[in-house]
Formats: sequence, structure tokens, C-alpha cells
Amino acid sequence: MTELIQWPETAKVDRVIPKERLYAEASAGAALKQRFVDEVQRVRWAYKLGEESLRLAPGETVTEIQVFVVDLKGSGLDKSVLASIDKAIPSQIIFELRREDGLWTEQAMTAAYKRAGGKTKGTDYFRTGWISGDQPRVPLPTALDMDGLYTQLLGRLLPHPLWPAEKLSDALDRMGRVRGLNREVAALEKKLRTEPQLNRKIELRRQIKERTTVLDELTAPVPSNKE
Repeated sequence: MTELIQWPETAKVDRVIPKERLYAEASAGAALKQRFVDEVQRVRWAYKLGEESLRLAPGETVTEIQVFVVDLKGSGLDKSVLASIDKAIPSQIIFELRREDGLWTEQAMTAAYKRAGGKTKGTDYFRTGWISGDQPRVPLPTALDMDGLYTQLLGRLLPHPLWPAEKLSDALDRMGRVRGLNREVAALEKKLRTEPQLNRKIELRRQIKERTTVLDELTAPVPSNKE
């Protein structure tokens, strides 16, 4: 899914957060502070999604979701900057990155899975590609509570779609297995290219085929037993 979300006006905050406050609360070292200086123009707390603004019941693990807009000085942003903001803010955050070059503006949506208590799971930031600033946005996904909304929002960022009724934590574990298998396949293919022995080549091809079959199952739109 490549569209950005049309955030509801009822949730609008539109408040600039000083960069100094963010890296102070994250106990950032000198290198991270320099990344803020070099890469970040401005951080804006744009929206607060919750029971009051959306009339949506709190979930078991998610009560509020913050939307932060990060204006970039250049074309990219080191994920350690996002991780430090996540560390400083206890609630779940959806980031919108924004870059411009006079005649054009592009935006991307990104987030890491944050569990109850403000801890991110690993360091993976899932994201959309860069999207033209004038592309229409889509409505906020429907959900029964804030847990469901967070699942819908983060699910839009995953490289492979959520399976029907799949828990977000299970989907993230599946993405981790996909990454690991992709690394294994790449390593096996590298060995295959330089392996001189025929019997060893046959064994390597068998291992590649075995892992590729599992990858196809893990990245299918629905689980193989539900097709």
C-alpha cells in the first residue's frame, strides 16, 4: 500500500517539538545529536489519535498513537534518529518523513512496532516508498479499538500483507523469518556460483529450492492452508 493517510482534523495537534528536547530525553550521545543537526530540519507533533479525538476505545496495549512529521534537510534519515524519538515518547508513533527540493515535495510513512510500555521490537522500521506530495490521501482505516487501528496502520507498512486474522506480532515474526531465509538463499547462491563439484552443486540447489518454497509460503497473500 503506497498511499498516505488523511489524518482526521479532530486529532490535529500541529506543535513543533524542539530537537534538543528529543535527544535530551533519549540520552543521545554526540554522534546522534549530530545526525539531528545534519539530517533533521524540524519535528512536528502533527496528530494525536485516541479515544478523545477518534471516539475509539483504548486497546489492551495501545491507548494513543502519535503522528510525527519529520522534515528532512536532505534526501534520507538514519533510523537511529527515529529510534531515539521512539525512546523519548512512550506511546506508539507513526512517522511521516517529508523532503522537498523547491519544485517538488515527497513524503513517506514509517514506523517500528512498539509494544506496551514504549519498547520497540527490534530496530526494524517498516516504511512506504517516497510518495509525491500532491498524491491524494486515503481515509483512516476502520477498526474496533486502538489496538486494531495500530495493526491496520503498521500493517500497511509491511513488505508483505497481513494474513486474515493474523496478529501483528505474528506478522512481524513472519517478516523476520522472511529476512533470514532471504539471507540464507543469497549465501547459498553465492556458494553455488563458485562450487566446482557436481554433487555439491546438486545439494546446494536442493537447499535453495527448499528455502524458496518456504519463502513463497511465508510471502503469499494468505496462508497456504487457507487458499
